[in-house]
Amino acid sequence: MPPATGERHAPEPGSALILSGAVSKTPEELANIVSLFASSEGWLDRVRLRAGHRWYERLYQGPDHDIWVISWMPGQSTGFHDHGESSGAFVVATGVLQEHRPGDQPLVIPAGKSRAFGPDYAHDVRNVSLAPAVSIHAYSPPLTDMNEYELDGNLLVLRERASERAEKLARESHAQTSKSADRTGALTIEQMLSAARARLRRLSPDEACEAAEKTQTILVDIRAEGQRAIEGSIPGALIVERNVLEWRLDPASSARLPVATDHDLQVIVFCSEGYTSSLAAAALQDLGLWRATDMVGGFHAWRAAGLPIVPLSKAPQDRSR
Repeated sequence: MPPATGERHAPEPGSALILSGAVSKTPEELANIVSLFASSEGWLDRVRLRAGHRWYERLYQGPDHDIWVISWMPGQSTGFHDHGESSGAFVVATGVLQEHRPGDQPLVIPAGKSRAFGPDYAHDVRNVSLAPAVSIHAYSPPLTDMNEYELDGNLLVLRERASERAEKLARESHAQTSKSADRTGALTIEQMLSAARARLRRLSPDEACEAAEKTQTILVDIRAEGQRAIEGSIPGALIVERNVLEWRLDPASSARLPVATDHDLQVIVFCSEGYTSSLAAAALQDLGLWRATDMVGGFHAWRAAGLPIVPLSKAPQDRSR
């Protein structure tokens, strides 16, 4: 791959030039490299901010390590991932980031602080602040492979790699187009679901519960009345059935609820099993509610985790109509 000069969305397999006899850097050495690089001049002019996704670019590629710069707008995150066989380190140059690992409390990383790790280290890095952030990353050997994961409770479940998902979606889309000229551009529901979830930093029931207790986050129950009557409810959740969700939470809607004051509203949508909620959360993001996401596994996963529920006889009614 030629030297990166613009926006990059993913490392390309086989792009690293690993010379014979090159010795990999240790995580500690990489931490020193990113700290020194962050204190140097020239790289800051290369940084770009993108509202729709994180921006990143490789600034250096050598035989034993490479260096990347990443910008983070509020709410942007990596999702859970590892770095294949590469060790790594990163330093926050400006702003504040959070690192999340399964079963651990989130780690706040302010400007000037670095993190270093060995191969197969999986984490999710996020900007949960209200200001942009910039970070410098180094990997050794140079980064060629990444695996993505879904969080199931405190366990990470391997997802298809981003490049594989993209190729699969492209093949399926091409096949659909070939079948019928009238359906050009049509997607299957599985494609729509995958596309929606690729935009979300989905939360486990435990994470959703903690967010609702400690922040201004609102749990939104989009299940129909019949489902709630059979399954039960989550105490304190706002009930807004799916068919009126956008009208009730769009700050620009004349039919909005009083809680929908602006686009910074933090919303965690849930349904019964976590499928419809992903599509609903993506729809809310399309309305500008950039913090909207959904809960993995839905109400069933919440109940299975032993989290509080409302007895069926006391289940609340929908007040959003």
